[in-house]
Amino acid sequence: MIEAIGLTKSYGSKTAVHDLTFHVQPGKVTGFLGPNGAGKSTTMRMILGLDAPTHGSVTIGGHPYRRLPNAPRQVGALLDANARHGGRSARAHLRCLAQLSGIPLRRVDEVLGVVGLQDVAGKRSKGFSLGMGQRLGIAAALLGDPQVLLFDEPVNGLDPEGIRWVRQLMRQLAAEGRTVFVSSHLMSEMAQTADHLIVIGRGQLMADLPVQDFIVQNSTGYARVRTPEDDAEARDRLVKALGEAGGQVHPEPDGALRVVGVPLPRISDIAHGADVRLWELSPHQASLEEAYMRMTQGAVDYRSTADPRAGLQMPAAGVPPQGGYAPPPQGWGPPAQGGFGPPPGAAAPQSPSYAQPQENTR
Repeated sequence: MIEAIGLTKSYGSKTAVHDLTFHVQPGKVTGFLGPNGAGKSTTMRMILGLDAPTHGSVTIGGHPYRRLPNAPRQVGALLDANARHGGRSARAHLRCLAQLSGIPLRRVDEVLGVVGLQDVAGKRSKGFSLGMGQRLGIAAALLGDPQVLLFDEPVNGLDPEGIRWVRQLMRQLAAEGRTVFVSSHLMSEMAQTADHLIVIGRGQLMADLPVQDFIVQNSTGYARVRTPEDDAEARDRLVKALGEAGGQVHPEPDGALRVVGVPLPRISDIAHGADVRLWELSPHQASLEEAYMRMTQGAVDYRSTADPRAGLQMPAAGVPPQGGYAPPPQGWGPPAQGGFGPPPGAAAPQSPSYAQPQENTR
């Protein structure tokens, strides 16, 4: 089990993590979520003893990481898949880690098989793709057969088959009673992998609860309603009747209606009373992504703006854009096509922006 109590980390005047308290239980996959800059990486580094807390404490099995006897055999972690010597082969890299931790060398080929790198075990890792590097990092985390595992963006660079494999691996490890702590930005994967969520924003705890409870508490369910497409009058009658019943009706891009505040049986009764046929009436529960976005929208530090594309629009043919440049006339070409200059018999045109100034004779 991982236990953080009042965990705080400051860098000068900036506080990256503030008074963070949570528990990561064994036997389940715990997702660690938060916007960029929320303090997730800093928190994981403090768990692993790479950064010392300014205040508070974090322990694994009741002990700080640095005081664990033979820590690599009790805790496995993937924080940076590039933390390897590119000149060594995958097997040599893992053998070095095994020797430093007192792990039997036979374990190296076992984990290479688990992550699917047995056929490239003798190749230098500097030639590995991003996904292969991720697999090697996961192999290093599994090397000591630890009871506690931390993964930071484990599916980064993996193809769909690799993502599915990681998902199954996480759930298998948790089913064996291990503590699995996973940081990720992929909400679709967290929805299929995690049992519990810890969400932070700007270094502070925002949520610590099971996935389904998180979705229910941070989203609003609605009904999806569709009427015959060729009967606009019936659709208008239904919208009016639903509004009079206290519902909020919003059109969807595909022509359906999103209805909030009226239960499905009541919608059916209202449609029947308004003599409106329904082609669709279905409940909808928000996804983990929708619930997460709703909760963290106030904790996002980086927001994009629209691209005005000022001054970058292509001009109309023959009209020089502002700034004076005009494309060369037809027949002018690069040296490979006869050099820069007019075609035979053509006079060289002058660009008004680059015309020579008249000599001042006064």
